[in-house]
Amino acid sequence: MGQWRSRPRHRRHRRHRATGAAGDCLACHTTRGGQPYAGGRALQTPFGAVIAPNITSDRATGIGAWSADDFWRALHHGKARDGRLLYPAFPYNNYTHISRDDSDALYAYFQSVPAVNQPNQPHQLRFPYNLQIALAAWRVLYFYPEVFKPEARQSAEWNRGAYLVQGLGHCSACHSARNPLGASEGEGLSGGMIPAQGWYAPSLNAGAEAGLGDWQPEHIAALLKTGVSPRATVFGPMAEVVKNSLQYLNDSDIQAMAVYLKSLPADDAGKDFERSKNTEAVAFLEAGARLYEHHCADCHGADGAGQPPGYPPLVGNRALTMDSAVNPIRIVLNGGFAPGTAGNPRPYSMPPFGHLLNDTETAQVVSYLRSAWGNNAPPVSGAEVNRYRAIPLD
Repeated sequence: MGQWRSRPRHRRHRRHRATGAAGDCLACHTTRGGQPYAGGRALQTPFGAVIAPNITSDRATGIGAWSADDFWRALHHGKARDGRLLYPAFPYNNYTHISRDDSDALYAYFQSVPAVNQPNQPHQLRFPYNLQIALAAWRVLYFYPEVFKPEARQSAEWNRGAYLVQGLGHCSACHSARNPLGASEGEGLSGGMIPAQGWYAPSLNAGAEAGLGDWQPEHIAALLKTGVSPRATVFGPMAEVVKNSLQYLNDSDIQAMAVYLKSLPADDAGKDFERSKNTEAVAFLEAGARLYEHHCADCHGADGAGQPPGYPPLVGNRALTMDSAVNPIRIVLNGGFAPGTAGNPRPYSMPPFGHLLNDTETAQVVSYLRSAWGNNAPPVSGAEVNRYRAIPLD
């Protein structure tokens, strides 16, 4: 039933807790200000809201009455204790790769989570997505239970990283595009929108986005473990992942993930953008430059070089120059908050400017950032800004 059973009690507990952290279950199964793992968080999808269930050890409303086999069936087969099919907002497409040993470690951890008596709420899905028969048809098309298969040609460290990224870490749940029926398009990690939160999870193999092929492994490891590195700082949903999950992984697992992510096949096909030189377009960017000088230059510098890691550089910043401008728009509107971690206990954060700048002004400054200091990405419009102004942070 798993080698962890033969380990000393304190070592088993650390492994259970670390395995739970790697899965980042807290993020979805906890409401803002609510009891940990007690559920109730509404996960917005194009088909309606999936309400995360209570997974504390409470026997009446949580999973306290579940057996280790019941728990394994949920992770590996996507089925609840009573046989109901689970919605793939619970990423069993990824968790199916988890070993039985790690499933048992997760189960032991959740049985130790203090019980919270909080009844589960029904999902709020539109017809026909609220029907089990529709979910069964989806599974025929897009789900097949399987186990992680190590690559014989790769090192043990690389395979450990692949296992964590593809399985427990379920990185493709955010970093892959989804088809019209909500199925993730494989393990390509080619980037995709996170509809529940209105952020873009960039491609992890595209040099023009968040590809890590030219990074030093120690910088990748620092970003995963602390949220900051000489190359970048995480914000938005990724800051939550680092805070609640990745910082608690041991250094060898973080290093394994760094090795795997750095090895992903590069997709460096960039797009050349020819900037308009008409009077209106030039005036638009000049207005953005004045706003930048007034609101941003004190921290990021007149030359956009910043003072990393506290004030990230804007020159060549791929978060600014990706085709999708949603992330810089949201950071200007709502602020950029790096995670507080053991390795970065006093994070620098960027204040929100949504209350100071209207939609046009926000578009002007973001467009300027995407065009200055050699950056070359298309401008954004006030209408694009308005689309994301109303999206809540949670």
